[in-house]
Amino acid sequence: MELSTKKRNYVFWILQLLGWGFINTISIFVVKGISPQLLLYSVVMGTFLGIFTTSLLRWYLKRNVQFESFGGKDFIKILVSFLFTAFLFGILNTLFGFLYVKLGPTLTETERQIFENYDNLGIQILNSVFMIGAWTVTYLVIKLLLKLNQDRIERLELNTHLKQAQLNTLKGQINPHFMFNSLNNIRGLMLEDVEKSREMLTKLSEILRYSLTKNNINAISVHEELEVVDNYIDLSKIQFENRLEFIKNVESDTLDLQIPPMIIQLLVENAIKHGISNLKHGGTITLNIKKEEAALVIQVRNTGKLQIAKDSTQLGLKNIEQRLKLLYADKAFFNLEEISDEVVAHIKIPLA
Repeated sequence: MELSTKKRNYVFWILQLLGWGFINTISIFVVKGISPQLLLYSVVMGTFLGIFTTSLLRWYLKRNVQFESFGGKDFIKILVSFLFTAFLFGILNTLFGFLYVKLGPTLTETERQIFENYDNLGIQILNSVFMIGAWTVTYLVIKLLLKLNQDRIERLELNTHLKQAQLNTLKGQINPHFMFNSLNNIRGLMLEDVEKSREMLTKLSEILRYSLTKNNINAISVHEELEVVDNYIDLSKIQFENRLEFIKNVESDTLDLQIPPMIIQLLVENAIKHGISNLKHGGTITLNIKKEEAALVIQVRNTGKLQIAKDSTQLGLKNIEQRLKLLYADKAFFNLEEISDEVVAHIKIPLA
């Protein structure tokens, strides 16, 4: 389970207090012949200086080191800040040790031996490098473990969302009204043209097969998607006849590019359902697909107004938005707008 920022800060301060308190309390059991005053001073000041300097180091690392995209510059920042913190820790230890010697109670023989090297800045800094180094390594290891856990949670959430998106997509693909209308239209066509009705049944079965078999994958070629779109248009023309005109402008170098399955078909279905079907004299649907710099641009234009019924779930459009966001994050673009008596759906998918 991922810790919230508030809980992380709470745990950090508890570990800081317990860790530095434990390290500085060890002297009570290791060194003999030290007065209670010096023991108390050492524990309190040592804990305070450890927490103070390493908290400053943590504050700097959180604001200046990009742990999400770690690089050479970030390593240098960690190294420089670590050395500076170790130097500061050594200086402050020397300073407060000097103040205790000058202003504190008379030292015992054991205490004088302890303070013999306290004015040796080099020894203090060397000791500080070890102490701050151990803290820095511990901090970075914990940071790494939290990052790995967060990545694992995000992957699980992504897989869950993808499964839900695939389920919603399947629901959106198998449109019962389209199926019933197609079957009724094909039944009527059988009285006029048996051969064509067989062809339309094949196209309908291809659409159903595509819907059922491709919903579990995240990418398919533009060429395969267009085959389904053509089948869908052919079936729709049985109902709309001359009221539906379909124009396709597809650049040849886009046919093998990968896109999420059914996004074009859903756009075309939306254009027919909410656009052409509401017009007495029908209209035109234009599909444009081209490469634009490092992106694939898909545009579906249809005659009509951008009017979506209040009882509409807009499941197809929501499917497109959700899948694009899950697969490409903020790198993909989807927009639906009305321009000069036309409804224009615009999708841009990154190629790299």
